[in-house]
Amino acid sequence: MVHRPYIVGNWKMNGSRALLAEARAIDRGAARYKDVAVALAPPFPLIGLLRDEVSAIGVGGQDCHTAPKGAHTGDVSAAMLADIGADFVIVGHSERRRDHGETDALVQAKAEAALAAGLGVIVCVGETLDERDAGHAEAVVTRQVDASLPTGDGVAEAATLGRLSVAYEPVWAIGTGRVAAVEDVVAIHAVIAARLTARFGDAGAKVRILYGGSVNGENAAALLAAPGVSGALVGGASLTADAFLPIVAAAGTGEL
Repeated sequence: MVHRPYIVGNWKMNGSRALLAEARAIDRGAARYKDVAVALAPPFPLIGLLRDEVSAIGVGGQDCHTAPKGAHTGDVSAAMLADIGADFVIVGHSERRRDHGETDALVQAKAEAALAAGLGVIVCVGETLDERDAGHAEAVVTRQVDASLPTGDGVAEAATLGRLSVAYEPVWAIGTGRVAAVEDVVAIHAVIAARLTARFGDAGAKVRILYGGSVNGENAAALLAAPGVSGALVGGASLTADAFLPIVAAAGTGEL
């Protein structure tokens, strides 16, 4: 099974009900690209509203708790996301790791909770600028992949079915306007692919490896055409149809 390219918009802590108009426009545009899987991850309060407004794209959360329920004020479980209509959840984003002190072990537990709740999961990994400058990028990403991906029964099946993805997001390229050189992206994606194969065997080759980090309509074609890149996790450029749909078009064979 060869999975379609996966273009996911992460709205982060942006948006309001007014932005649902952009989601509808993205949905209409994405419907013209049957060979591309497209999704948006809005803030928690908008997930159910957005789900009701779109039909051609997936809808997901930006984080989840490890427990299905309980005394965890301010948190949201994977089961709650599934109940409100989410298809997937992003875990381990560098902003969560930085701002909330999330460890690889916690990211792994969240990924396992998401799969157990029937959600797809995107596990984020990536090095800081200091780590790259020190020549440690491959080692850092390898450690994160090994320690952050879910384990247990059913994970290989989830990988085969396209419910497990990895997003390589170099921390220094997120929201900065800086984009990793294509050859560096290819090198890190190859490292991730090797770890996935070592972990899951043939199923590891089914895991989509997305690139994220200041992806836009101008650089998307080169990044998405690079060997080993099977999609993109897009930040600011996913907030409007005018900015996001050219990235979808770069992954597909249709025309806007």
